[in-house]
Amino acid sequence: MAALDKIVERAELARWLLGLRAGGGKVVFTCGVFDVLHVGHVRYLEFARGLGAALIVGVNSDESVRQLQKGPERPIVTALERAEVVAALRAVDFVCVFDEPRPDATIAALKPDIHVKSAQYSTSDLPEAVVVERYGGVIVLAPHHPGHSTSDIIRRVASGDKT
Repeated sequence: MAALDKIVERAELARWLLGLRAGGGKVVFTCGVFDVLHVGHVRYLEFARGLGAALIVGVNSDESVRQLQKGPERPIVTALERAEVVAALRAVDFVCVFDEPRPDATIAALKPDIHVKSAQYSTSDLPEAVVVERYGGVIVLAPHHPGHSTSDIIRRVASGDKT
């Protein structure tokens, strides 16, 4: 399947997941900006994929990235291009782009069995934890890989640091 074919609207994805669940498969969801894809993203997504039968990745829209105040230069890459790159990864089954700064509406629509976030957060600090717990989902914290972030890469490029 081509990467672009794996980018699906939230409502269509929710219908597809009904069939997966009917067969007993666990749905895993995670989300993020994925502005400059790096090894930390790959490791994170591969960890998430190992938790279930399907990995769905939510990608923040350009507007929601601006609302997150990642910086005036962000996003660097448009949402559709970021979604296509993420969708091209073997670990990812489907991608949906969402407009809200937080993934609450997407999580509520998809009701994943497992919602994955980086261990740089704590479950009690996640605003979306309320939504996940409401329908009986579980939050799993993925190992965090310090030094592997888009912000780190942007700083290194801006400073001319090649390490």
